[in-house]
Amino acid sequence: MPPRAAPSGGSGRGGRGRGRGGPGGGGGPGGPRGGPRVSGPAIPASRASGAAPTGGLPDTSRHITTVGVKRAAFGTSGRSIQVHTNHFEVRIPEGHIHHYDVISPSEKTLPARLNMEIVERLQTVIAPQVFTPRAVYDGRKNMFAARELPFGPAGAQEFEVTLVDPPSPGEAARAAEAGRRPPKLYKVKLTHVATINPEVLARFLEGKQSHDNTVLTAITALNVVIRMEPSLKYPFNVRSFFTDREKKDIGSGIVLWRGYFQSVRPAIGRMLINVDISTGAMYKPGPLIRIAMEFLGFNDPSQLQFDRESRDRVRLQRFLSGVRVIVEVPGQRQTTRRPARVVKRLTLHGAKDLQFTNREGKQVTVNEYFQAAHNYQLQYPRIPCVEVGSGALIPMECCTIFEGQIMRKQVPPERTKDVLDFATKKPVDRLNSIRAGLGVLAYGQSEYVRQFGMVVQPNANPVSLQARVLDPPVLQYGQGSRQLTIKPRDGAWNMIDKKFFRPVTINRWCVAVFERRGRFRPDLAEEMVRGLLQAFASVGITVHETDPVIDWANPNEPVNSSLRRVGGECFRKNGNRGGPELIVAVMPEASADIYMRVKHFGDITQGVATQCLKSSKCTRAKMQYFANVCLKINVKLGGINTIPDSRSVPVLTDPHNPTIVMGADVIHPAPGADGRPSFTALVGNVDSDTAKYIADCRVQTSRQEMIDDLEEMATAMIKMYQGYRSGIEKKPANPKRILFYRDGVSEGQFAHVLDYELPQLKNACAAAGVQAKITVIVVGKRHHVRFFPNQNDADRSGNCPAGTVVDRDIVHPTEFDFYLQSHSGLLGTSRPAHYSVLYDENNFTPDSLQALSFALCHVYARSTRSVSIPAPVYYADIVCSRAKNHYDPEGNMDFEGSGAPLDDSQRSNQLDAFKAGFKQLNPNTRKVMYFS
Repeated sequence: MPPRAAPSGGSGRGGRGRGRGGPGGGGGPGGPRGGPRVSGPAIPASRASGAAPTGGLPDTSRHITTVGVKRAAFGTSGRSIQVHTNHFEVRIPEGHIHHYDVISPSEKTLPARLNMEIVERLQTVIAPQVFTPRAVYDGRKNMFAARELPFGPAGAQEFEVTLVDPPSPGEAARAAEAGRRPPKLYKVKLTHVATINPEVLARFLEGKQSHDNTVLTAITALNVVIRMEPSLKYPFNVRSFFTDREKKDIGSGIVLWRGYFQSVRPAIGRMLINVDISTGAMYKPGPLIRIAMEFLGFNDPSQLQFDRESRDRVRLQRFLSGVRVIVEVPGQRQTTRRPARVVKRLTLHGAKDLQFTNREGKQVTVNEYFQAAHNYQLQYPRIPCVEVGSGALIPMECCTIFEGQIMRKQVPPERTKDVLDFATKKPVDRLNSIRAGLGVLAYGQSEYVRQFGMVVQPNANPVSLQARVLDPPVLQYGQGSRQLTIKPRDGAWNMIDKKFFRPVTINRWCVAVFERRGRFRPDLAEEMVRGLLQAFASVGITVHETDPVIDWANPNEPVNSSLRRVGGECFRKNGNRGGPELIVAVMPEASADIYMRVKHFGDITQGVATQCLKSSKCTRAKMQYFANVCLKINVKLGGINTIPDSRSVPVLTDPHNPTIVMGADVIHPAPGADGRPSFTALVGNVDSDTAKYIADCRVQTSRQEMIDDLEEMATAMIKMYQGYRSGIEKKPANPKRILFYRDGVSEGQFAHVLDYELPQLKNACAAAGVQAKITVIVVGKRHHVRFFPNQNDADRSGNCPAGTVVDRDIVHPTEFDFYLQSHSGLLGTSRPAHYSVLYDENNFTPDSLQALSFALCHVYARSTRSVSIPAPVYYADIVCSRAKNHYDPEGNMDFEGSGAPLDDSQRSNQLDAFKAGFKQLNPNTRKVMYFS
């Protein structure tokens, strides 16, 4: 129960739910943001019946306000199909809900799991007479009760809670004599802050109520109600909980558990629960030494003796930090239940050499202490001890990991495939698992769900709704193609007899081989070159050098030196007319370090295009492989592979409305990587056909979602667009429209995008002398909405066909949003992208914006398939993930951290070092799609 600021205005705080930010500034009536936003509940009218207003559209009155754009219409284009979705209808409460602020006056922030234990004990043991019926709690600062708690006129009360029964006077005296501490006392203060009338929620679902803090808190309350029971029974992670009914040991000390996600979501005219299956990576239970050896792939505990600079020790520390262990001296039975200890870090030395000052003020080693205090001779005195939260040093052999602990870290890369195999289910199987999940969730048996008056029918069917399948755009290829245009089918097309729309010319190129000569022989290298030359010719790329230099790198030579040497040979071979325009690098397996060095050399240092090929893939490869490589090489050298035909998507390529489409993303450090920065990326087209993109990447404060340097990046992008339009295309330079697709923003931060990033875009336009109308769309991928088609409408994978769009039934009651599944399925169940329109000066209709977004999913240069999100957003995601290539590979930048906690000054120093070490793109690289 962390401390929190006193609430203001009686409006509660909530989790994400369907939250879209609180009150803030807005546009005028009918403006791009749907009018001014207000705070506080509208005065409830008579309780509505639950029927949606005419057509399901929100009230157009000025006083009904939204964070984003108010929905004005529904889309109609495309053919209709019927689909099921993983939503179930829920009846909302009729009685008032009482909201309480939960604080612990003298405590630092405690884990949600511990907070839940404290509040459960408060309700069941300490003061059951007060909590009848029991209240629900979110593990942080919000408690909700179905009736007002008897706290008197002050509306507040403080309680004292211990997690074990208090000792008798005799036991307390003996404990004091032995120097043992009394049980820890937790103080909990509850304060009544608001009464929520569900009438407000009913009006909101009908489109007759603004989406304000009262609605947000009411939705939060319902989410806390449905999650309370499973949170007490199972390991949980905000919106998901996990059971051991279905599990899989994947090695590396990790066990996967099947989980269930649940979230209450408002929809048009009704409230729904979104239910999905999820996967939890759990620590494998067992002796700590055994789990440590399994994680590192060791067979003998003596291998855990690390030297000071050992990377294995840092890896193990990163893995174990935060896990809770039971401490027991082997062979000695515990008389009392000891609380679990949290591992903070590993010690540098083993118990034999690790000293501390005991109660008598004497220096002793951990090994000597266990011999004297517990009559126990350590078996492995030379391996590290663990330091726990209290600062105590405990030998690993005395620690046991207990079952059911979520590993809140990134799964090791070598285990990612195992996780995907466990998580992947075909659509039919996934829907059956979700139906079965209703039995596990058992809403009807939850005392909390019942007492709040929420009802989900036990045999409820998933919601069935009407979707539409959009027509794909026609794509245009270059001169020399047998057919100049092609219409994708089932989200895919091929390049047989097709030439690139704008193929490049390669004058000079070379091949650097980092694989051993014995594995990638000269004859295989020459065969690979022949395959590439054949593929270049087939797609229209002209190559003037058909016998490039092929050079095997010396394994003892730095990567950049090898690349310089092969580049120098190419320079001399071509009569000193210039260095290579393309370096093809042939890589061994597990070559992440070499890859990073090659990309740093090409993108940052030298400004030359580089194409890395795995030796195992390019050995005796088929033409299809080399054709796919050409897709990447052509755009890296400044070419254009294909464009959407202007007649099929006029809204995107209208010559009277030149358009810049931007994609923006922020990537954050992995869990546990303390003091590491976040990276931001902005990508935008420079051509009239929205097919040729440029990118910029920056470093900023750790875990900050809003983009600091957006104005500077956008200004440079607009100027490059102007330069390309006037200099290359000989067309009017200024854009009339800017479409800004923003990735990675949670719904609770939509208002921040409008208040922090939108002004930066407007300033960028002003700085570039442009008067462009702006549309801001957030593209969400991290959600659990899925669609399940009837068998006769499904594609070959059992998924909905590419182009399936849903903008009714399960969407937001008042705001302009839609789901678009733009790609065909491959494995498992496809995830549609969720588009939320936050700002729209261009006044796009739903049909035009859906068609435009679908078309942009077809210009992703790396493939001949439509992708799951618009290409510029996809590119921004890639640019963020490649940000570490901007650092000198020899500079010892550690992107993962040690796992040990840092203080504020250490975090600040590390962030400064990351900002100082970040190198900008080479000017040559800036003009091309180097990230493809």
